[in-house]
Amino acid sequence: MKKLTYILLLFSFSCTNLEEVPPSNLTTEQFYKNEKDALAAVNAIYHRMFTEQLVLFNRQLMMLEMATDDVTAGPRTRSAQVVDMSKLQHVPNNTAVEWTWQYTYEAINRANIAVDRIEALGEDVINSELKTRLVNEAKLLRAWNYFNLVRWFGPVPLILHETTSLTNEALQVQQASEEVLYNQIILDLTSAESLPAPGTYATADAGRVTAGAAKTLLAKVYLTRKEWGKAADKLKEVIDLGWYSLFDNFADVYNVATKNGKEHIFSIQFNGDPSIVNHLAMFSLPFEFNGEYVDAPHLPGQLYESYDLQDERRNLTLAKQLYNPQTGQTVNLQHLTYVKFFDSSKALAPQQSAKNIPLFRYADILLMYAEALNELNGPTQEAYHPINLVRQRAHIPLLQEVSLNLTKEQFRDAVFLERRKELALEYHRWFDLARRGPEEYVKALHAAGKTNAAPRHVHFPVPQRELQLNLNLRQHPDWVGF
Repeated sequence: MKKLTYILLLFSFSCTNLEEVPPSNLTTEQFYKNEKDALAAVNAIYHRMFTEQLVLFNRQLMMLEMATDDVTAGPRTRSAQVVDMSKLQHVPNNTAVEWTWQYTYEAINRANIAVDRIEALGEDVINSELKTRLVNEAKLLRAWNYFNLVRWFGPVPLILHETTSLTNEALQVQQASEEVLYNQIILDLTSAESLPAPGTYATADAGRVTAGAAKTLLAKVYLTRKEWGKAADKLKEVIDLGWYSLFDNFADVYNVATKNGKEHIFSIQFNGDPSIVNHLAMFSLPFEFNGEYVDAPHLPGQLYESYDLQDERRNLTLAKQLYNPQTGQTVNLQHLTYVKFFDSSKALAPQQSAKNIPLFRYADILLMYAEALNELNGPTQEAYHPINLVRQRAHIPLLQEVSLNLTKEQFRDAVFLERRKELALEYHRWFDLARRGPEEYVKALHAAGKTNAAPRHVHFPVPQRELQLNLNLRQHPDWVGF
């Protein structure tokens, strides 16, 4: 993979110190003169989201996954803020929440800069096809960030253009309603559907978003909004296009040799480069392999026990033993461990794991499609088919062979359980629990022994620091008084 070029932007929305008196206007015009500059601007968004140290998808989202029944703060966790998240004791000044808000708006600001500046470039300096593609990449990444924000926090400020002034008027932005936010997300993603199809990019550009990623994200938006018909139609469109299919073997979803393969829609790219740390691998792997073991399985949640004994996914997701090819020995681990991102070629240097982290993949498409069809028409044969494809690959019986005559509600539970087992440690669990609503979220967390879980935890609190910086912000109603 070609390492995406990083461009240092001059301004970050959430990092501004309002007590300082900086120049009232910032200019980035000198950075946007040709195709190379335009490409660097879009690459900067990818870096902020995926590969810079301890950023959104390379660390922050896993901190938020602590607020689920699948993950707990392991014995080497040094941050009290992460422990609080794991125990559902987090409050508005929790740094994990604060950084997540901050880094997300930094990525959005980079996307806004890219859209504004690239759209202003003339055909004499940039190829029109490349210009359209780069703008749509930036729009997709912007939409993805806003989709995360609205699910985490509810109403948030909607900023769609480059921040060029540090005046109070420019920075004291009011929250937009969820409806307004979703309308913009859908608008950006609809535009991004014209991105290149998967397989169009050169190998060196693996890791860029495609039309498949845009359609997948749009389907997730519809599913989250319970627009079942639109979700089903978009998911069927992805299926019928024939761009993706399941690997025959579940292990190939994560194997280095099969990365960016037929099941992968979008993945964070890692190639073993020591300068790009694979934090999910490093923080989930055990002491015995020089891992931090911070992202530990929450044992009372019984994810491991939920797998059938013959389920191929169980020991590829969680393990009590690991083989060390450097010593030729199988090591008995002190603790049950997530091992999806263990790269045996970097056995004692997990931070250099070359395993990609899949964020969108075809199994997710199939499970979302089963969910949408069930919500529309109940557990029909059409709804059973996609979930059974996932189960067959895992070498477990078809759903109707183990659960006869399921009701609509029972089928829904079966889909969410399948999602939990299939997509563990891939940043889906909190979103899945939260979109089922407060009652289901609290029920699941209490069953797993996290009895501090309350209805307010289907959102995170607006960070206290942001409330102090922007006097037009309001705390989420469920978090007032906490």
